[in-house]
Amino acid sequence: MAHMLGYARVSTADQTAASQEDALHAAGCYRVWTDVASGATTNRPQLDALLDALRPGDTLTVWRLDRLGRSLPHLLETVDSLQARGIGFKSLTESIDTTTSGGKLIFSIFGALAEFERNLIRERTNVGLKAARDRGRVGGRPSKVTPAKLNQAKKMRRDGVGLAEIAAVIGVSRTTLFRHLTTQTSAVESDAAAP
Repeated sequence: MAHMLGYARVSTADQTAASQEDALHAAGCYRVWTDVASGATTNRPQLDALLDALRPGDTLTVWRLDRLGRSLPHLLETVDSLQARGIGFKSLTESIDTTTSGGKLIFSIFGALAEFERNLIRERTNVGLKAARDRGRVGGRPSKVTPAKLNQAKKMRRDGVGLAEIAAVIGVSRTTLFRHLTTQTSAVESDAAAP
């Protein structure tokens, strides 16, 4: 027999989920699982328990969409996984019910909008990176080994100081120092070999 199971969430212990729970029971949920957790957190033990309790034909019901998903992509992913298991999804406030044709359509539109947004972000990022490269800028964080630090390290190395001590003096790891010293040596050797 198919059941409507409810999920409620409040962000802090100071808040109460009573109004959400009342709305879910009034909508026909025979049981409601409630988490006290921020929407951004992935640790929601009651949601995990609810997802384990759901069976094909059941419907997961929430008072509002933001009670279930941390973001639109997370919400879409959750509802897709429910549908793959033969479980419906219903949001009372937004009147979305994926057990109906209209509800499936609305959710498909959400999915298309999320994909459109991801593609726009990717395109803008690529355009920005290309423009920066065209202006001679290189991405990434600034190097910890400045030219002055590298010169100091080379001088100390010529004076017989060990890599670990040099790294401590200039404030980098031994591995970082070694990488910069060998990269610099390789660059000098390739310049010397060029005609």
